[in-house]
Amino acid sequence: MAASLIQHRATGRRKTSVARIFLRAGSGNITVNGRPLDEYFPSESARALVRQPLLAAEAADKFDVVVSANGGGVIGQAGAVRLGISRALIEFNSELRGKLKQLGLLTRDPRAHERKKYGQKGARKRFQFSKR
Repeated sequence: MAASLIQHRATGRRKTSVARIFLRAGSGNITVNGRPLDEYFPSESARALVRQPLLAAEAADKFDVVVSANGGGVIGQAGAVRLGISRALIEFNSELRGKLKQLGLLTRDPRAHERKKYGQKGARKRFQFSKR
């Protein structure tokens, strides 16, 4: 059984979300934390984000994707899954790198939550200034 189960692993991160990706030969099923993609990501935009690298590589119906995602919110996890799938596809076939890189699917989004500063209401917002 171990010889027939060839899988490609990768990790994707976005904000505080981390997604571990297992890419296996199959029929196009995507499972996130033991639940189907449509059930885990309620919005169509998040599902489209996850499917983007598979559609770009024209491999949407060639692989089953098993995802273990944790941390952050729904969109952060979808972005982490997208990066992880892109990296796993490159591990499968390194010739896809140019196409995925051109579409910006291999760039880790560095934006993150900025911490609240002391003496202020938030990260950037100040308390109202009173001249008198």
